[in-house]
Amino acid sequence: MEFQKNMLEIIKNPTSIIALVGLLLIIVALMKAKKVKLDSKTVALIGVSLALASVLKIFRIYHLPQGGSITVGSMIPIILVAFFYGPEVGFLTGFLYGLITLILGPYILHPVQVLFDFPLPFMALGLAGYFSDKKILGAFVAIFGRFICHFISGVVFFGSYAPEGMSPVMYSLMVNGLFIAIEGGICLLIIGLLPIKNLKAIANKNSAHAA
Repeated sequence: MEFQKNMLEIIKNPTSIIALVGLLLIIVALMKAKKVKLDSKTVALIGVSLALASVLKIFRIYHLPQGGSITVGSMIPIILVAFFYGPEVGFLTGFLYGLITLILGPYILHPVQVLFDFPLPFMALGLAGYFSDKKILGAFVAIFGRFICHFISGVVFFGSYAPEGMSPVMYSLMVNGLFIAIEGGICLLIIGLLPIKNLKAIANKNSAHAA
Protein backbone atom coordinates (compact mmCIF):
# COMPACT_ATOMS: atom_id res chain seq x y z
CA MET A 1 0.00 0.00 0.00
CA GLU A 2 2.81 2.41 0.87
CA PHE A 3 4.49 1.71 -2.47
CA GLN A 4 1.23 2.40 -4.33
CA LYS A 5 0.81 5.70 -2.48
CA ASN A 6 4.33 6.76 -3.39
CA MET A 7 3.75 5.87 -7.04
CA LEU A 8 0.50 7.87 -7.08
CA GLU A 9 2.32 10.88 -5.65
CA ILE A 10 4.95 10.62 -8.36
CA ILE A 11 2.31 10.35 -11.10
CA LYS A 12 0.47 13.40 -9.75
CA ASN A 13 3.67 15.44 -9.69
CA PRO A 14 4.85 16.22 -13.26
CA THR A 15 8.24 17.36 -11.99
CA SER A 16 8.86 13.89 -10.58
CA ILE A 17 7.99 12.28 -13.90
CA ILE A 18 10.28 14.67 -15.76
CA ALA A 19 13.06 13.93 -13.27
CA LEU A 20 12.68 10.18 -13.75
CA VAL A 21 12.71 10.52 -17.54
CA GLY A 22 15.75 12.78 -17.42
CA LEU A 23 17.71 10.49 -15.13
CA LEU A 24 16.74 7.46 -17.21
CA LEU A 25 17.99 9.13 -20.39
CA ILE A 26 21.29 10.02 -18.76
CA ILE A 27 21.77 6.52 -17.35
CA VAL A 28 20.97 4.83 -20.68
CA ALA A 29 23.29 7.14 -22.64
CA LEU A 30 26.16 6.73 -20.19
CA MET A 31 25.72 2.94 -20.14
CA LYS A 32 26.00 2.93 -23.93
CA ALA A 33 29.10 5.13 -23.73
CA LYS A 34 30.64 2.83 -21.12
CA LYS A 35 30.72 -0.03 -23.64
CA VAL A 36 32.92 1.98 -26.01
CA LYS A 37 36.66 1.40 -25.73
CA LEU A 38 38.45 4.75 -25.76
CA ASP A 39 42.04 4.84 -26.95
CA SER A 40 44.48 7.61 -26.01
CA LYS A 41 43.96 9.52 -29.28
CA THR A 42 40.18 9.57 -28.83
CA VAL A 43 40.48 10.70 -25.22
CA ALA A 44 42.85 13.45 -26.32
CA LEU A 45 40.44 14.59 -29.03
CA ILE A 46 37.58 14.63 -26.54
CA GLY A 47 39.70 16.80 -24.23
CA VAL A 48 40.56 19.20 -27.05
CA SER A 49 36.90 19.36 -28.11
CA LEU A 50 35.78 20.14 -24.57
CA ALA A 51 38.41 22.85 -24.24
CA LEU A 52 37.49 24.42 -27.59
CA ALA A 53 33.76 24.29 -26.86
CA SER A 54 34.37 25.88 -23.43
CA VAL A 55 36.43 28.71 -24.94
CA LEU A 56 33.74 29.38 -27.55
CA LYS A 57 31.15 29.35 -24.76
CA ILE A 58 33.05 32.01 -22.80
CA PHE A 59 33.32 34.35 -25.80
CA ARG A 60 29.60 34.48 -26.40
CA ILE A 61 27.69 36.94 -28.55
CA TYR A 62 24.71 37.31 -26.23
CA HIS A 63 23.71 35.94 -22.84
CA LEU A 64 20.03 35.51 -21.99
CA PRO A 65 18.88 36.81 -18.58
CA GLN A 66 17.52 33.39 -17.52
CA GLY A 67 20.52 31.46 -18.80
CA GLY A 68 21.39 30.26 -22.28
CA SER A 69 23.67 32.08 -24.66
CA ILE A 70 24.41 32.63 -28.33
CA THR A 71 27.96 31.71 -29.23
CA VAL A 72 30.09 31.38 -32.35
CA GLY A 73 29.57 27.63 -32.71
CA SER A 74 30.28 26.20 -29.25
CA MET A 75 28.21 23.11 -30.13
CA ILE A 76 30.36 22.26 -33.16
CA PRO A 77 33.23 20.48 -31.33
CA ILE A 78 30.75 18.17 -29.57
CA ILE A 79 28.88 17.45 -32.80
CA LEU A 80 32.15 16.69 -34.58
CA VAL A 81 33.12 14.15 -31.92
CA ALA A 82 29.76 12.44 -32.49
CA PHE A 83 30.37 12.45 -36.26
CA PHE A 84 33.88 11.02 -35.88
CA TYR A 85 33.36 8.38 -33.19
CA GLY A 86 29.62 7.71 -33.05
CA PRO A 87 26.72 8.74 -30.83
CA GLU A 88 27.93 6.96 -27.70
CA VAL A 89 31.16 8.95 -27.55
CA GLY A 90 29.13 12.02 -28.46
CA PHE A 91 26.81 11.42 -25.51
CA LEU A 92 29.75 11.11 -23.15
CA THR A 93 31.44 14.24 -24.49
CA GLY A 94 28.17 16.17 -24.31
CA PHE A 95 27.60 15.05 -20.74
CA LEU A 96 31.06 16.26 -19.71
CA TYR A 97 30.56 19.53 -21.53
CA GLY A 98 27.21 20.00 -19.78
CA LEU A 99 28.97 19.71 -16.43
CA ILE A 100 31.63 22.21 -17.53
CA THR A 101 28.90 24.62 -18.68
CA LEU A 102 27.19 24.26 -15.31
CA ILE A 103 30.44 25.19 -13.57
CA LEU A 104 31.17 28.12 -15.90
CA GLY A 105 27.71 29.63 -15.73
CA PRO A 106 25.41 28.02 -13.17
CA TYR A 107 21.75 29.07 -13.25
CA ILE A 108 19.89 26.86 -10.80
CA LEU A 109 16.22 27.01 -9.91
CA HIS A 110 15.60 23.32 -9.25
CA PRO A 111 17.65 20.09 -9.42
CA VAL A 112 15.49 18.78 -12.29
CA GLN A 113 15.91 22.07 -14.14
CA VAL A 114 19.66 21.56 -13.91
CA LEU A 115 19.29 18.19 -15.67
CA PHE A 116 17.33 19.67 -18.57
CA ASP A 117 19.46 22.79 -18.98
CA PHE A 118 22.95 21.34 -18.64
CA PRO A 119 23.81 17.61 -19.05
CA LEU A 120 20.80 16.50 -21.11
CA PRO A 121 20.74 19.17 -23.85
CA PHE A 122 24.44 18.76 -24.56
CA MET A 123 24.21 14.97 -24.45
CA ALA A 124 21.54 15.36 -27.13
CA LEU A 125 24.25 16.69 -29.44
CA GLY A 126 25.54 13.12 -29.58
CA LEU A 127 22.51 12.27 -31.74
CA ALA A 128 24.49 13.68 -34.65
CA GLY A 129 26.51 10.46 -34.60
CA TYR A 130 23.54 8.52 -35.98
CA PHE A 131 23.75 10.63 -39.16
CA SER A 132 27.50 10.90 -39.67
CA ASP A 133 27.14 10.64 -43.46
CA LYS A 134 24.55 13.43 -43.59
CA LYS A 135 26.19 16.31 -41.77
CA ILE A 136 23.41 18.90 -42.07
CA LEU A 137 20.68 16.44 -41.07
CA GLY A 138 22.79 15.10 -38.21
CA ALA A 139 23.59 18.57 -36.90
CA PHE A 140 19.94 19.61 -37.20
CA VAL A 141 18.70 16.56 -35.26
CA ALA A 142 21.33 17.18 -32.56
CA ILE A 143 20.43 20.86 -32.23
CA PHE A 144 16.72 20.08 -32.21
CA GLY A 145 17.32 17.53 -29.44
CA ARG A 146 19.02 20.22 -27.40
CA PHE A 147 16.10 22.57 -28.05
CA ILE A 148 13.58 20.01 -26.76
CA CYS A 149 15.43 19.77 -23.44
CA HIS A 150 15.57 23.55 -22.98
CA PHE A 151 11.95 23.84 -24.08
CA ILE A 152 10.79 21.39 -21.39
CA SER A 153 12.82 23.24 -18.78
CA GLY A 154 11.34 26.54 -19.92
CA VAL A 155 7.76 25.33 -19.69
CA VAL A 156 8.08 23.65 -16.30
CA PHE A 157 10.54 25.88 -14.47
CA PHE A 158 10.61 29.26 -16.21
CA GLY A 159 6.89 29.65 -16.95
CA SER A 160 6.57 32.20 -14.16
CA TYR A 161 8.72 34.61 -16.18
CA ALA A 162 6.15 34.68 -18.99
CA PRO A 163 4.44 38.05 -19.53
CA GLU A 164 0.88 38.31 -18.27
CA GLY A 165 -1.51 36.58 -20.62
CA MET A 166 1.18 34.45 -22.29
CA SER A 167 1.22 30.70 -21.69
CA PRO A 168 4.43 29.06 -20.40
CA VAL A 169 4.49 26.92 -23.56
CA MET A 170 4.47 29.94 -25.87
CA TYR A 171 6.99 31.75 -23.68
CA SER A 172 9.40 28.83 -23.70
CA LEU A 173 8.92 28.35 -27.44
CA MET A 174 9.72 31.99 -28.14
CA VAL A 175 12.70 32.34 -25.82
CA ASN A 176 14.36 28.98 -26.38
CA GLY A 177 13.31 28.81 -30.00
CA LEU A 178 14.89 32.19 -30.73
CA PHE A 179 18.26 31.59 -29.13
CA ILE A 180 18.55 27.99 -30.37
CA ALA A 181 17.53 29.11 -33.88
CA ILE A 182 20.32 31.70 -33.97
CA GLU A 183 22.90 29.49 -32.24
CA GLY A 184 21.87 26.51 -34.34
CA GLY A 185 21.88 28.53 -37.55
CA ILE A 186 25.48 29.58 -36.90
CA CYS A 187 26.47 25.96 -36.25
CA LEU A 188 24.72 24.66 -39.36
CA LEU A 189 26.39 27.32 -41.49
CA ILE A 190 29.87 26.46 -40.18
CA ILE A 191 29.31 22.69 -40.38
CA GLY A 192 28.05 23.09 -43.93
CA LEU A 193 31.42 24.60 -44.85
CA LEU A 194 33.53 21.99 -43.06
CA PRO A 195 34.87 18.94 -44.98
CA ILE A 196 33.42 16.47 -42.48
CA LYS A 197 34.32 13.33 -44.47
CA ASN A 198 37.96 14.35 -44.74
CA LEU A 199 38.17 15.29 -41.07
CA LYS A 200 36.49 12.02 -40.10
CA ALA A 201 38.95 10.03 -42.18
CA ILE A 202 41.87 11.77 -40.47
CA ALA A 203 40.39 11.17 -37.02
CA ASN A 204 39.75 7.49 -37.72
CA LYS A 205 43.24 7.09 -39.18
CA ASN A 206 44.82 8.53 -36.06
CA SER A 207 42.75 6.23 -33.85
CA ALA A 208 43.82 3.21 -35.93
CA HIS A 209 47.49 4.13 -35.48
CA ALA A 210 46.95 4.54 -31.74
CA ALA A 211 45.42 1.08 -31.51
